[in-house]
Formats: sequence, C-alpha cells, structure tokens
Amino acid sequence: MSDFRFELTDEEKSYLKELVIQSISFGLNPGEASDTPPEPPTDKLREHLGAFVTLKLGGNLRGCIGNVQGSGELFRTVWNMARSAAFEDPRFPPLHENEFQAIDYEISILSPIDVCPNPELVEIGRHGLIMSREGRSGLLLPQVPVEWKWDRETFLAQTCVKAGLPRDAWRKEGTTILWFEAVVF
Repeated sequence: MSDFRFELTDEEKSYLKELVIQSISFGLNPGEASDTPPEPPTDKLREHLGAFVTLKLGGNLRGCIGNVQGSGELFRTVWNMARSAAFEDPRFPPLHENEFQAIDYEISILSPIDVCPNPELVEIGRHGLIMSREGRSGLLLPQVPVEWKWDRETFLAQTCVKAGLPRDAWRKEGTTILWFEAVVF
C-alpha cells in the first residue's frame, strides 16, 4: 500500500468539525438551521474520499456511520455522515438535544481501499481493515485497536467478529482482507 499522504490544514479540519456541529444541529432543529453545508474553503475538501463520523458520549460510542469509498465530495460526505451517526445508527436511539452539548466527535478521512497482500504487514494505528467472506463484511477503523490495546492478531480476529465470521476466518482461503489508512482528528 502506498503511503496515504492526504493531509488537512488546521483551517480545513476546523471547517469539517464545524460542519459536523451544523449538520447535527439541523437534525435537532430543522426549522432553525440550514440544511445546506457552507462552501468549503479549499478544493481539497471536494475530493471524493471515504469518511466516517464517530460520536461518543462520556467516552462511550454513541454513533458511527461512514462511507468506505468516496461517493461524492468529501465535505458533503462528512455533512451527511454526521447526521447519520447522530440519528440513523441502528445500534442507538436518535441523539437527543440534551446529549448534543456533551457529544465528542471524531472525523476519519479514508485513503483508497486496497487488498492487503499479507496480514503480517498490518500496523496497529496505521491501517484500518475490512474483512469479507461469504457475503458478510465488517470494518474497523485504524484507531479501534489502539483504543482497545489490541495486537495485530486480535485486530484481525475482531474484524472477523465485526463481520459475523469466526475469529480465525482471516486465516482461511476465501476470506478477503482489505486495508486502508486514515487521517483522524
């Protein structure tokens, strides 16, 4: 995998962070805020890259939704994923107004996805994984194994679990392991 060299300036990161707040705010108060994201400050934010928005409340996951591959301009993807993470993650009820001020959020911008040539090359904190087999797939972002203090084999096994596969499915022929890198802020 070539090094993912997509970087963002502080201005671009601030813009995207504000975008998350504005998008969720509109979802909470549809009549009081704009449903159109403000134009981005740079053309870089118009690139077609995958992105995830992760919401946490009191250190616990409260929502996480994303697009693995770019299906539109990055700024619009972040706008849409913020709203989806807050109100459409099937694991959680929709975000309530009284939770909004206490929410912490993280944005992950993904590199293009590639086939992992060798599981031994997976680096904790650098690579995210997608495990797929027999119509099932699961994704874990690069920060997940760091947060849980997993080693490489545990990360591979937990990505299988996320896909609803046996923990050792990553070792078996017929399982596809994809990897990517991410800018996380």
